[in-house]
Amino acid sequence: MSTLLLAVGLGYALAVAISLWPPRRFGTAALVGWFVGWLIGELPLHQLAVLASLTIVGVAGGGLDAPAGWVGVGLAAAAALGLLRHVRLAGHAPAAVERALDGDLAGHGGAPALAPPPRWRRALDVALVVPLRPRRVARIRDLVYHRVGKRALRLDVYRRRDLPADAAAPVFVYVHGGAWVIGNKGQQGRLTVHRLAAAGWVCVSINYRLSPRATFPDHIHDVKRALRWVREHVAAHGGDPRFVVIGGGSAGAHLASLAALTPNALEYQRDFPEVDTTVQGCVGYYGVYDFADRDRHHRHGAFRRLLLERVVMKRRFDDAPEEFDKASPRWRIAGAAAPPPFMLLHGDRDSLAPAPAARDFRDHLRRASSAPVVWVELPGAQHAFEIFPSLRSDVAVRGVERFCHAIHAAWRAAAPGVDATR
Repeated sequence: MSTLLLAVGLGYALAVAISLWPPRRFGTAALVGWFVGWLIGELPLHQLAVLASLTIVGVAGGGLDAPAGWVGVGLAAAAALGLLRHVRLAGHAPAAVERALDGDLAGHGGAPALAPPPRWRRALDVALVVPLRPRRVARIRDLVYHRVGKRALRLDVYRRRDLPADAAAPVFVYVHGGAWVIGNKGQQGRLTVHRLAAAGWVCVSINYRLSPRATFPDHIHDVKRALRWVREHVAAHGGDPRFVVIGGGSAGAHLASLAALTPNALEYQRDFPEVDTTVQGCVGYYGVYDFADRDRHHRHGAFRRLLLERVVMKRRFDDAPEEFDKASPRWRIAGAAAPPPFMLLHGDRDSLAPAPAARDFRDHLRRASSAPVVWVELPGAQHAFEIFPSLRSDVAVRGVERFCHAIHAAWRAAAPGVDATR
């Protein structure tokens, strides 16, 4: 049992240290650091319960009969302090969200306050980890929005069960992440689409072709095709095709922001040039916004040389730098006539999409756009922080809901022929 105590204490102490000071220099180290930091930093109370249980079992079994057991207990105590540090960092999320919404939306009407959920409901969500769809929200699965050869591209629609067919509700389109190579519409974004659908929005979560089988710009072509489907069919589900916000996480944030900055770009919608693919807002969770990475925010070569050049773009940056620029929301800002409102959320400990790169995108966007650009930097947050319910993700998603309500209210007030009281 002393060996068990030592192994538990050492393992947790190392994992907590990695979560608090994630490695960034080497690609493999960054990937491992993200995974460890994600599980530790977003689930500190769960990890604390597991750590305490294993330590108690070890002590009860006589683990303190040898010096190794005492060393293990000491390491476990240090790990517990680190986990409590994560709890405290998560507690800073409400202030970070409020500061961003109050500051960045101050000149644009502000963000509406929302009634907090019952404490028992929030505690249940956080304890279960798995995002549960509210009973009042219906999910219509696997609607085909386009076919590429024999392959059907599908999407899911989320809406309140009692939403009238003619509700003309605002629409939110979610694009999943996964480094452009993995992921699907049922795995990610559920906290966001569940919350917005429960609030009366019609939400659409999409699949798109993935690399290495797909080569960029196949991915953004599919996103544009999904927007075409929304324009043509969302009204049948109670949505208003005139008001669409697009969002996503990681690679999905890249595709969502690229779509938001390239409305009606012929290169991405040659087979339907007459369809308006303009969106009225964009939300990016921990996004990647610059394929060129000339400032070397990624401290390793795996991002551009391995992932982008060999798998996603299938061409070398040195041979076609302009293609990497065209694929980058950061370099598309200058050509965007009127960028829509943006909300960008990022963790300051993100190992996979460095926060400085996202800040650079934010700064360029603010200089070029008259629309609000809301920036939320969450202390202690790793990549993919809103995949499952946590102390932090609940606050972040509520902030996104407030942002979406705010820009929709501003649009209704300004758009001709729209009933602002509806």
